[in-house]
Amino acid sequence: MSARISITLEEMVVLKAEARGFSFLPRQPVSSLLSGKHASRLRGRGLTFEELRHYHAGDDIRLIDWKATARLRSTHVRVFKEERERPVLLIVDQRTPMFFGSRRAMKSVVAAELTALGAWRTLDTDDRVGGIIFNEQEISEVRPHRSQSRVLQLFHEVSRFNKALTEEPQPRGNVQLNDALAAALQVARHDYLVVLISDLDGADAETKRLATLIAARNDMLVVAVYDPLGASLIGSFGMVATDRGRSWDIPAERAFADHFQQSFQNRVHEWVDIFRNLKVPVMPISTAAPAVEQIRSLFGQRGASR
Repeated sequence: MSARISITLEEMVVLKAEARGFSFLPRQPVSSLLSGKHASRLRGRGLTFEELRHYHAGDDIRLIDWKATARLRSTHVRVFKEERERPVLLIVDQRTPMFFGSRRAMKSVVAAELTALGAWRTLDTDDRVGGIIFNEQEISEVRPHRSQSRVLQLFHEVSRFNKALTEEPQPRGNVQLNDALAAALQVARHDYLVVLISDLDGADAETKRLATLIAARNDMLVVAVYDPLGASLIGSFGMVATDRGRSWDIPAERAFADHFQQSFQNRVHEWVDIFRNLKVPVMPISTAAPAVEQIRSLFGQRGASR
């Protein structure tokens, strides 16, 4: 079965019905590449102090304010309320390396699907959502807003960039991953959730520096889109790969496949090294399975089904 090569605005709109059963702000996504001793530092929504009041049966004893209790000579608790807003900024990679897929869809299409699911889910929780969409030629910014019209504007830009990948090769540009992260820094000043949706092609030390600046004042999440063929060529001996009319044979030697797989593993280790110290979760999403199923598996939580 050939991979789906593009996505339309209408197809992104239809995904609204699927945008349920998950949240981008769990305490620790269960399948993060950083799970274990390198726990996620995703804070979720912050809490602000609301009032000091008498203790009532059933109150969480961890909320008892012992200083106030001693001073007032009766048990008091501190009551907090959840912050009302957590704007979301989606950084969407539509560069040429994303135009690859061996199974269900191209990485670029999966990134667009994830964008649609994330945007609809954010709007459903009454938060602002916007995006930074980029390819080698340009960066497009859609400022976060709490409206369906802004979501449709975001989808229009993503679908425009996505369609460009199916057309004749564009003049070579100089825009890279780090340029998109730098643009995101200008939008996400503080208390945002910044979600990078990319195959992380070209990630380097500068990526780490920019991610450090973003994560210092915001929550950050990386959704690493990959294709199974890009992870391993075992079982693909003798295949012919094509790209815009060009084709090449995949060597049939096992040694070539082993080397290819090791190279992919090295890239994964590089991703983890970049984000480990920041405790930024790196969530792998495959092109081989429906994006919504993977999102629910990775980010599903009780109470996220509405």
